[in-house]
Order: sequence, then structure tokens, then C-alpha cells
Amino acid sequence: MFPAAVYTIWWIGLIVTLVVFVPMAVYYLNRTFLAARSIQRFAADALQAAGGIAGNTANIVALDTTIEVAGQILGTAGNVAGKLGTIADVLEQRAQ
Repeated sequence: MFPAAVYTIWWIGLIVTLVVFVPMAVYYLNRTFLAARSIQRFAADALQAAGGIAGNTANIVALDTTIEVAGQILGTAGNVAGKLGTIADVLEQRAQ
């Protein structure tokens, strides 16, 4: 039905596929798998580092609030210092 040349070409193509392309596909699949595993390890390390950064920066809001309150305290302390200075002047004048 088919000429012998067709079978010969078909067998040659099959052998080339088995000898060249299948090992090459296995090699590239193995390299892809190893790269994926490496990426997975790096992603796990990055996730751990990101968790540490998030934990260390969680108190920034509290620090901002502390700075705001400290500014208010400083303003109040300035007012108190001014009033104490006035009291000291009055007491000094009465002492004379």
C-alpha cells in the first residue's frame, strides 16, 4: 500500500525523535523544574523577610502619635515655663 521509502523515512523520523527530541525535552523539563524550585525557595525567603519588615514597621503609627503628643506637651511646657517665669518675677519683686 505504501512504498518502502515512506516506512524508512517514518522509522528514521521516529528514531531521531526518540534519540534527540525526547532527551532534549526531558533535559529542558528538568531545568524548568529546578528553576521553579529555586524560585519557590527565594519566594519563601522573601515572604519571611517581608513578615519581619511588617512586624518592625507596625509601630510607626504609634511613633507618629507619640511625636504628635510630644509636640503638644512641648507647647504646654512652654506655656507653663512662661507662667512660672511670671510667678518668679512677681515673687522676686515682693521679696525686695
